Amino acid sequence: MLPRPDRLSALLRRFELRAEVFLAGPVCGHHLLDTPSAELHVLRAGQVVLADASGPPVTVDAPAAVFYPRPLAHQLRADASADLVCAHVRFGTGDDNPLLRHLPPRLVVPLADLPALDATLHLLFDEATARRCGHANVVDRLAEVLMVQLLRHVIATRLVDGGLVAGLSDERLARALAAVHADPAHGWTLTRMAAAAGMSRARFAERFTTTVGLPPGEYLTQWRLGLARTLLQRGEPVKRVAAEVGYGSASALARVFRQRLGTTPLQAAG
Repeated sequence: MLPRPDRLSALLRRFELRAEVFLAGPVCGHHLLDTPSAELHVLRAGQVVLADASGPPVTVDAPAAVFYPRPLAHQLRADASADLVCAHVRFGTGDDNPLLRHLPPRLVVPLADLPALDATLHLLFDEATARRCGHANVVDRLAEVLMVQLLRHVIATRLVDGGLVAGLSDERLARALAAVHADPAHGWTLTRMAAAAGMSRARFAERFTTTVGLPPGEYLTQWRLGLARTLLQRGEPVKRVAAEVGYGSASALARVFRQRLGTTPLQAAG
């Protein structure tokens, strides 16, 4: 039996996860939250009501993690007993991150479904309320750990029907996806991706397209272009970026940028 692929590490290396805790401890009242980032709210006790444009307000009256994967203005009304931690979450290029693109606008997961988080949550709330030296750095890193564990849960429980997360929830497709994410510069073809999944070309192409919502070749192109934009925005030279994402030369990368994005690598770098 082949070893289980690591479905997240390559993605998180490419699209750097960062969290910044901005609210912690007992919270009461009405808060309007409108920031250009994803947001994570972790309710340990009490009750909150969340209202946003994605649907009717939702009342959370048991411990839960609430994740907004994309910027979405929302109101948080907390009762006097509410004890929670809230964090801004960034994944590199934000909306360009394929991991977040197909998640629902608002994801609510009861903490009872996340027993692996118990130790992390205990330490997170302890550090957030005790405010010892260096606590800000500690709580931010713990919020990042919590996000990784939450994403593991989403993948393992198949909470999403389409997109990359659905592909990562499929054990065979996940092997091909993990390989592509880990080595985008490799000379990937349909044959090689199917081999990584341990499937025939035809069966792999059909299953990939049905599950992820894109043909394998189109997904590969979008992945490479998204990664290229991230690297360019970090200041890496165009020639190096082209080699890292599998286009070989700066001119080849520029050609794909013009065809697919209507821009140039330098313009994409901002």
